Order: sequence, then structure tokens, then C-alpha cells
Amino acid sequence: MAEILLRAPSPSPIPALSRPASSYRPLRTFTLPAEKHYQQQYSDIYFLRLAKLKPAVERHAIEAWQHLEIAGEAVRRVDRVLDVRQGELCWVAGTVYMEMGLKPNVLEDIAKEHWMSVPPGRAKYLRSAASPRDPDEGAGAGPEDEDQMMLEDESGRVRLLMGGAVAGRERLVTGCVIAVMGTENAQGDFEVLDLRLPELAPQPRRWARERGREGRRGRGRGRERGRGAPPPPPKSAGHATATATATATAERAPGRRSQKVAIVSGLGISGGDDGAAAAESTMKIELLMEYLLGEAGGAAEQAASAQISRLIIAGNSLADTTTTPLAASATSAVAVKKAAKKYGYDAAAYNPAPTAHLDALLARLLPTLPVTLIPGASDPANVSIPQQPIHHALFPHSRAYAAAAVVPPDVVDEAEPAPAWFDAATNPWQGDVQGWRWLGTGGQVLDDVFKYVDEGDHAGPGVDRVEMMERMLRWRCIAPTAPDTLWCYPFQTDEPFVLTECPHVFFAGNQPRFETVLLPPPEEEDDDEEDDDEEEGEEEAADEDGEKEMEMEKEGGEEEEEEDEDDTDHDVSPGVRLIAVPSFQHTGLVVLVDLRSLEVELLRFEVGGR
Repeated sequence: MAEILLRAPSPSPIPALSRPASSYRPLRTFTLPAEKHYQQQYSDIYFLRLAKLKPAVERHAIEAWQHLEIAGEAVRRVDRVLDVRQGELCWVAGTVYMEMGLKPNVLEDIAKEHWMSVPPGRAKYLRSAASPRDPDEGAGAGPEDEDQMMLEDESGRVRLLMGGAVAGRERLVTGCVIAVMGTENAQGDFEVLDLRLPELAPQPRRWARERGREGRRGRGRGRERGRGAPPPPPKSAGHATATATATATAERAPGRRSQKVAIVSGLGISGGDDGAAAAESTMKIELLMEYLLGEAGGAAEQAASAQISRLIIAGNSLADTTTTPLAASATSAVAVKKAAKKYGYDAAAYNPAPTAHLDALLARLLPTLPVTLIPGASDPANVSIPQQPIHHALFPHSRAYAAAAVVPPDVVDEAEPAPAWFDAATNPWQGDVQGWRWLGTGGQVLDDVFKYVDEGDHAGPGVDRVEMMERMLRWRCIAPTAPDTLWCYPFQTDEPFVLTECPHVFFAGNQPRFETVLLPPPEEEDDDEEDDDEEEGEEEAADEDGEKEMEMEKEGGEEEEEEDEDDTDHDVSPGVRLIAVPSFQHTGLVVLVDLRSLEVELLRFEVGGR
């Protein structure tokens, strides 16, 4: 950086940089209705989850055990848990329930009325991984308090005894839907010899939603893989009205520059009165802002920054507030209550500076860079998942961009609202970016799952974060522990946490360290073959119409066709990219995802050579 600032100005003219536009279409999978009701029971969530996942897990179980015989005895299928008979070799599907003494119990909490405050949450529910500082935890527990695994369905529950090989291969948590094969012993426990999971859901093809939208509008736009006519070039994004017409849906246009999405989590913006740590965090955020705006570094860094077409903030944008201590005496408590309030709130209990600072940062970015804001555990949103978007009233300077559509009105379906330049999203969040299906969370679901398992380090035993993210996809449920130990909305008609489609990119914010892995693409299920044949027939018809239309419009078709063939190679899914995004406040790391290859790179921002 010093060499860049001290060198003489270049005599050559400075090239004008512009950001490549990328397609962005969010899904409203986790948006709750305007009128929310909490009188209903949470048991319906488990019934809905089992009903949706049981056919998938039974299909894998039939493939594995249909003709299996052990010691001359054939494995028999059992429809219900209570139909298991002692000594018979069979398999049954159901929902896992972990009985753990360290899990929070609302009935016990109500019984302990002498508590003056809410007890602190536990870092682990697994006794073998719990802290030994508490005499009620860890090795001090008796045999009756040991952790137990159950399998339940609508009929009843049976205790599972996992063999060493099965237990070491699969670590399960409450809410997983599995199929187990084994036999019931004399004590009434089911000894598991093998198990099956729902495995990865079918993965949608790239630009699948665009295909459906074009088909519904009844007009062909050329081939799916780069033969569509490019949209009009983006206009200046200096004002909200300009961003409304600045189309960020560069739909498969050939010959475009590489596009990237930046993912950052855990900005931890505070009021700025916490000393050196807050000052260092503020400086790192300022460095990040200058980089994203193209104001930092030399020509190479600015060109790299111009490739970023969208910023995703994955939770914990604001710092976690500490609980105000209880009043030392009744006199002090009364004094706090009688304290003067300014602008309708108690200044001693609420600090508006972090929200105002976040609003100012977004207002600087939004004129040139679209932003997706996902709430987290420390953000001003509802605690239960799915967390709803942070209200636009908290962003007086940025909320104008929330009403600015990134696509022209004629490109969006009437039934689907236009995506905004500033998208305050839900947590979890799901959407299509440049045709790839993305799924992201603020990190709470993954953190809660890890309370059930032993989290090791790189050198020791345990489960890595991305390994558990892979298992969540194989379970086809991104929040299996809800509503047992993770607060959630009591759904009655649908279970949105069940994955019907496998994403191309799955990320979790606010993790201890950066991790990433690329999984192979999931196998297509046999049930979807007929649908695929029909879809391919529709694609061929659309291709023919699109090619006729392009023949009338294009000039110099040979050169354009070569670019299309090059772009076609990047429409094939490379697999499933899993990303554990670390907290920016603690690590200074930002993750960049290439929208052509889904490759990942890191940016590190440091202050004072740390």
C-alpha cells in the first residue's frame, strides 16, 4: 500500500471501471404471514417433517435392504415403531429424538421459581463434551442420566442402541428423519445394525426459474446457456430512482467479465465507546468499505473489487449487547424507572448509535453495490427462526433502495414481487444468484446442532462445521433441532426447513473459522425422470423459438456462437459448495464466491499488522 501511495502518477489515462450486473431473484420460502398465531402446538412440525421426508428415506432403505438376509433371515419392513417385535430382523423409519439431561427443559424452568434471572445457556448438551465445572454435568452424572437416542413416529417411541461402527459413522441430532435396520432385544431396545438417511435432495438446474418464467410468459429468449439477448446496460446508480432501472439481471449474457459475490458476517458494529477493540473493529470495517467502493489499493485491487456484483451480510451486523445488571437496591431500581426518556426511549437502556452506523455504511455502498442483509442472533429481529427481515424503519438513509427494483417490471412475474437493490432478507435465506440456487443462514441453526455433538479440532476427533453442514443437507433439513432446543414459529400446514431442492451454494455465518468444501452433485431421483423428459421437451421447443428470434436480431453470429459455447461449460453444476463464514469482527475475513465456477477465495483486512 505504501508503494502505491508514494509512486508518481501514471501518465496513461485511468480506465473507468464498472461493476458487472448479476441476476438476483430471492425466494420467499421463510417469510411468515402478516398475522402470526402462537396458540397451536409444535408437534405438528414433527408430523409434517416426517410426512415429507419418510418417502425419501424409505426409498433409500428399500434399495439397501430389500433383498438383504442375515444368518438366513430376511430383513422385514415395519410400518410403525410400535409394530417392531422382539427378535425379528426388521427396519423402520421415524424421527430421532435425543434425550439429554443437559438440554433446557421448560417444565423444570417453571418449577424453579426461586430463580432471579434466566439461567445462562449451555455450550453443549452432550455430557461427554460438557464442561466439568458444573457438578451436575459431565462424568458426575449417574447411569439414569445418560444421553439416550430415541426413534419415534405417530404411534410411539423406541430407544435406539447404536453399534460402534454405526455410531462412529453417523452423528445424529433431534429432528433427523432416518431409517434403522436391526432387532429388538429383551429389554425393549432396538439394536441398530445399519441406518439410512434421506440423502441430498435433487438439485435444480442452473437458470431453472428463468426457464419456468419464460415458459409462463410464452416467449422464447434464446438458448438457456447464453443465447439470450443481453439486457440493457445498467444506468447510473447514484440515486434510488436510477437503481430502479439499473437491471442487475445480466441473464446469461455471453462474453461478460467474471462476477463474484462477497459474503461477510459478524461485522459487530457497536456504539464506538468500548475502547481499543471497538476502534480496531471500526477501522477494519472502514477498510472493507473502501475496498468494496474501489477506493483502496492500486489498479489491480480496484479491478478486482469491480468484479463484486453483490454483498451478502450473513448475520450479526450489530454487536451483541450485554444484559443490564440488576439494580443494587430498590432505590436505584426506582431511579432507573423514573429516568427521563428522550425521543420515546430510555437512553440508558437503548443505544441507537450501532443502528445509525450500519445505516450510514449501507447508504455508502448501495449507490454502486446491491446488498442482501440477513439478520443474526444479535440483530434487531425476532429471536425465533425463521427470523424476519430487519425493519426498514431502522435504516432512514438506506430504505429508499429497498423500494428500488433491480429488474424492469416486464421481467418479473405478477405473482412474484420484484427483488430490491437493498434486500432485507429472512434468516434462513434462499434465492437464485446468477442462476445458481443459494441457501444461507446467520449461523444459529448450525451452532445449535453443534451442541448435540462433540466438536473436535483439526488434529483431534470431532466434527468440522462443513461436515455438519453436509449432514444437514443429507438430512434434508436445515433446522432439525427446531423446535426442541431452537426457537421457531409453530408451522401448521408446511415445514419450510425441509429441503425439497439441494442448493448449489450453502453458507453459514458467524462460525469460529473459515472452512469450505465442494461436494459432488446429487444423483437424480428416478421419480423425477418423467418430469425431466417433459422439461427437456419444453426446453427444446423454447430453444427452437429462441434460435429463430436470435437469427433475426444478431449480426456476426459465428463470433457470438463461440462465446456461447464457452459460457455453456459453466452452466453444468460443479456440485454443492459449502462455506463456513467466520466472524469479520474477530478474523477480518471476507469470502468471495466466483459466479462462474463457484470457486472461493478469501480477503483479509488487518489493522496495525495483526
